[in-house]
Amino acid sequence: MFPNSILGRPPFTPNQQQHNNFFALSPALYSHQQLIDAQFNFQNADLSRAVSLQQLTYGNVSPIQTSTSPLCEKMRLSDEKNLPLDGKRQRFHSPHQEPTVVNQIVPLSGERRYSMPPLFHTPYVPDIVRCVPPFREIPFLEPREIPLPEAKDKLSQQILELFETCQQQISDLKKKELCRTQLQREIQLLFPQSRLFLVGSSLNGFGTRSSDGDLCLVVKEEPCFFQVNQKTEARHILTLVHKHFCTRLSGYIERPQLIRAKVPIVKFRDKVSCVELELNVNNIVGIRNTFLLRTYAYLENRVRPLVLVIKKWASHHEINDASRGTLSSYSLVLMVLHYLQTLPEPILPSLQKIYPECFSPAIQLHLVHQAPCNVPPYLSKNESSLGDLLLGFLKYYATEFDWNSQMISVREAKAIPRPDGIEWRNKYICVEEPFDGTNTARAVHEKQKFDMIKDQFLKSWHRLKNKRDLNSILPLRAAILKR
Repeated sequence: MFPNSILGRPPFTPNQQQHNNFFALSPALYSHQQLIDAQFNFQNADLSRAVSLQQLTYGNVSPIQTSTSPLCEKMRLSDEKNLPLDGKRQRFHSPHQEPTVVNQIVPLSGERRYSMPPLFHTPYVPDIVRCVPPFREIPFLEPREIPLPEAKDKLSQQILELFETCQQQISDLKKKELCRTQLQREIQLLFPQSRLFLVGSSLNGFGTRSSDGDLCLVVKEEPCFFQVNQKTEARHILTLVHKHFCTRLSGYIERPQLIRAKVPIVKFRDKVSCVELELNVNNIVGIRNTFLLRTYAYLENRVRPLVLVIKKWASHHEINDASRGTLSSYSLVLMVLHYLQTLPEPILPSLQKIYPECFSPAIQLHLVHQAPCNVPPYLSKNESSLGDLLLGFLKYYATEFDWNSQMISVREAKAIPRPDGIEWRNKYICVEEPFDGTNTARAVHEKQKFDMIKDQFLKSWHRLKNKRDLNSILPLRAAILKR
């Protein structure tokens, strides 16, 4: 998909390598040896493609080969013996790491520029280039087939038809998974131990045909992955990735943008599949909650249609955009799940209470995908139709939920009192993140936006109650065109 057009390009000359200051990163993030390795990986990215036995075409998604050659280990140990103590490999969060001035690191002398002998002068390459620790890949997960609920009234039928038209197709998911696999190969040229995860609505069961692909880059293999500082370390790592995309993959990726938000991301578009993608660094909780939501999505057959119509409704009324001070899609999904948990006859339980071993924060990342497979469908005695549930959702947040004193908690399956912490003070909407306990609705920080959200719940509830027609609150033709 990405690198075919540059397979034959020659590597940088040693003179060009000396003047490449692209990897001049903060010394607080990488040790002396890690900076050398990163620069080495970047400068030899094209060469590793040239010597690869497998061409990285769009349809070839086999994982990177790894090597356990004794030569690699011998060279690494030999090289580390010759380095000063502060130049040896250290963990990113090591308390013993000494700060170093960047300008003293990058312009290394010729014989010390590499963490192993330069590839440009060695007759045999593949074993050295592929001296990468093996990693465990999450298998591709196809959506679980569950029968749709019956629609015995007009409103429920409208919801079902909208869902069947707009839900993400398996072909959409496979395109995103293919992008992830190929991008992981590329990024591993910079960070050999990294892994790339598909997260968010693309994988959690609540995606639409127009959903972007969300990616999470984990730069260290468990159990050594670290919590990065999103203002410093994550930005540095994404700067490298962004530069790699702009210089090496410009023929395959368009409009790469580094967005320096609270959680920085790189946004870009894959030219081949036309998929819009967003990439973050080490947002581990995003991986865990993806599979928690995926389990809820397929636990009961009314959940996915209801979530989709509510996301479409919120988007139509412009209250589904965290960047503009309204609700994120993630917060909306949690609000729907919470409502279904708090009905007199609940449609959903708290999975974290019933199956704590499946959703423990201590589970290693390569095992989190097993949770949805280990949880059986939930049999609820509640027989409410999709139309009744949509009306009930709007009424609950328009008239019943106490925004001033309560917090939405899917983890507890009930509304709980707001905490007294700083994060929760002066916040208009409080939605608890099920794993780390933060407020997923913190973007709603203006009273005007909060009033607009509440007003839309109330108006839509009255309209839908009177007309029992989805078009009264969501023009179906426009919603279907947007997919």
